[in-house]
Amino acid sequence: MSQGNYDVVIVGGGVAGSSIARELSRYKLRIALFEKEVEVAFGVSKSNSGIIHPGTQNPPNSLKGKLCVLGNKLTRKISKELGVDFKEVGSLIVAFERDEIAKLKRIKKEAEVLGVPKLKIVDRAWIKANEPSLSDKVIAALYAPTTGIISPYRLVYDLSENAKRNGVEFYTESEVLNIKRISSGGFEIATKKGLFNSRYVVNAAGLHADDISKMVGVDDFKITPRKGEEFLLDKKRRYLTNHVIFPLPTKTSKGVLVIKTADGNPMIGPTAEDIDDKEDLSTSDKGLSTVLHSVQRIVPSIDGNDIIAYFAGLRPASGHDFIIRHEKKVSGFVNVAGIQSPGLTAAPAIALMVSDILKKNGLSLKKKILFHKHRKTEVHLFDIPLSKTRSLIKKDAGYGDVVCRCEMVSAKEIKDAISRGAKTLDGIKFRTRAQAGRCHGGFCTSRIMKILSEETGQPLTEITKRGHGSNIVEKDRSND
Repeated sequence: MSQGNYDVVIVGGGVAGSSIARELSRYKLRIALFEKEVEVAFGVSKSNSGIIHPGTQNPPNSLKGKLCVLGNKLTRKISKELGVDFKEVGSLIVAFERDEIAKLKRIKKEAEVLGVPKLKIVDRAWIKANEPSLSDKVIAALYAPTTGIISPYRLVYDLSENAKRNGVEFYTESEVLNIKRISSGGFEIATKKGLFNSRYVVNAAGLHADDISKMVGVDDFKITPRKGEEFLLDKKRRYLTNHVIFPLPTKTSKGVLVIKTADGNPMIGPTAEDIDDKEDLSTSDKGLSTVLHSVQRIVPSIDGNDIIAYFAGLRPASGHDFIIRHEKKVSGFVNVAGIQSPGLTAAPAIALMVSDILKKNGLSLKKKILFHKHRKTEVHLFDIPLSKTRSLIKKDAGYGDVVCRCEMVSAKEIKDAISRGAKTLDGIKFRTRAQAGRCHGGFCTSRIMKILSEETGQPLTEITKRGHGSNIVEKDRSND
């Protein structure tokens, strides 16, 4: 027996799925989102570099290029509504040789066709004045002032929480096991949480979008994981560069970057390696060597000793463009697949496109009288002046109880994150940055676990880093 009947079911709780959920929550619809991980943002989105791209490195006739430019504009609006920490910092694509300037001009021309504004080629004098850390061998760059940075995790959390407030039902730890067409119309979705029915299904399952699509008989694309190894630098290097720095792009990648992040720590990477394993998040000496060699050519002062964390992400590559379409042979099924870079930037535009596709294929979109588009901005001590911190402590002493000293995160912020839905140590880290500093939680993990146990009623042995199989404290089995 079905446990729920919906107008739309969304598979996947990353930035694309959460954006679609929030956009559709404007309308009088019954909507559910299914995510196989213990929390949303734990798939592809957790390893995103957080760049809001301007649209400078996409073919002018590509879907991803058009959606990137529109998404760049929409992200600014959404970040204000949801209180997300978007910062416009600009970017540079650098050139070392005279013949590379012609390539910059071609990129600029293609981007202007897409509608990217305010682009200009800057010379050595401009670079020296505005980016003094760049190598003296950089002779020119394409400057795109509309490039921004944002916390990819907090964006997903804020989108999903706002969608939930507007009526979307979220089911985590609910892997979709099968999707069956119903003879009378619609679909039966079998999950680890039971059976559900829906008139429409939107497949935004990231690395597993091809597996979900095959369930309804559409198997004309394959997701190939493209591993990117990235390395986080100490926050003391936060002023390493003033912009996001790109090399000239290759056929398969935007190259190895020097990235400003919304949280302050610069990041270097990623590599780009097509692999077969959708679970392989390992890092390597080769990846580190490749990244360091590449970025030191651009910013010579970067040192391996600055690195405080290694991690890898998998981009769900499938050809050269996004796959966003209604499947004609499976009425009511919409694929949103191959959403690699610039997927974070394009996500709000993807949501609009999916909404339009559903409408064109029979879904009635009647706007709600009341749509809650705003949410209260979260407090982050690391991002506010000391005078404001003092004021907060007077109102709630929990703000003065600093749990994570590396990142200045208080007990109150951790409790707020739990009340918002954090169930794991990573869920707390992604929302607050507690455990994200140089000590990697060496000083604060035990305290965070205690708070999580007290707030949720879980015993310490049940608390995990990122869900099933990642328990921190082993049960005492001596009496088993």
